[in-house]
Amino acid sequence: MNILITGAAGFIGSNLVKRLLNDREDVTVIGLDSVNDYYDVSIKKWRLKQVASNPRFVFIKGNIADRRLVDDTFAKYIPEVVVNLAAQAGVRYSISNPDAYIESNIIGFYNILEACRHSYDDGKLGVRHLVYASSSSVYGSNKKVPYSTDDKVDNPVSLYAATKKSNELMAHAYSKLYNIPSTGLRFFTVYGPAGRPDMAYFGFTNKLIKGESIKIFNYGNCMRDFTYVDDIIEGVIRVMEKAPKRQNGEDGLPIPPYKVYNIGNSQPENLLDFVQILQEELIRAGVLPADYDFESHKELVSMQPGDVPVTYADTTPLENDFDFKPNTSLREGLHKFAVWYKEFYM
Repeated sequence: MNILITGAAGFIGSNLVKRLLNDREDVTVIGLDSVNDYYDVSIKKWRLKQVASNPRFVFIKGNIADRRLVDDTFAKYIPEVVVNLAAQAGVRYSISNPDAYIESNIIGFYNILEACRHSYDDGKLGVRHLVYASSSSVYGSNKKVPYSTDDKVDNPVSLYAATKKSNELMAHAYSKLYNIPSTGLRFFTVYGPAGRPDMAYFGFTNKLIKGESIKIFNYGNCMRDFTYVDDIIEGVIRVMEKAPKRQNGEDGLPIPPYKVYNIGNSQPENLLDFVQILQEELIRAGVLPADYDFESHKELVSMQPGDVPVTYADTTPLENDFDFKPNTSLREGLHKFAVWYKEFYM
């Protein structure tokens, strides 16, 4: 089986590649990534190095917004499963650089959908399952918690969130029109070793070791459904292996083989508690000295544009359909991050 993973040098993508290569001897993984400089490229190169020597891994450097590259990749490798994780991430960056989001998240995803559509040309079996990354950001200004995939998500508070909701709508249209089995995954604040430096826990660590102050938004009253990356990967793999069924309705036309799930811990943590655990684990791993004066390096500030006070996943459908629930504790996950951070940077 050939599996195409876009965003293969990214945080979730690289961990998915590694897990598949380790667990499945019957698969070849084709990884596609632009390896852009949105954040430290050395981390992306480190991730790729972990799998580069595996003969069942093929890496293609390129942008999914390049239609010809996407079409050529599908034609050459004929993937049976496609996992689209390539996207411009980050809420705040979408305020300062919106073009990147339209290019990658809209045009790029359109190219993936078109390639999936044409994989069925001339009676070919084509793509059996398209899995793609959505985000908890689509819930925007929703007041109801926990967030359910049955909730309306018509009030995005960032362009990033709007593009992710657009992905879900586009996938639904293509599932309806061309009978493409597709599943969207709304990820909730993924963290862990070799994660994204623009995420709070990573940025906090960078500042603390430099003796700089960290800003804790909404005066520490934010709640986040932190999800450890290994739990995310387990969920993604279970979803990959169980595509929505194709079936026709009473009118003889396809009922869209389309699903959307939350993947989160379903246990939101207060940001101040999170920062306290992070500090303790950084000290335990030797990243910070035991006598570090943490209180003098934190600053409570108001909410920033595009952010939301709480993310909280209702994961009942994921548990019911895949018998899966994330179970890594925040302390365990942050300890693994701290150990990696020391090895990578110090």
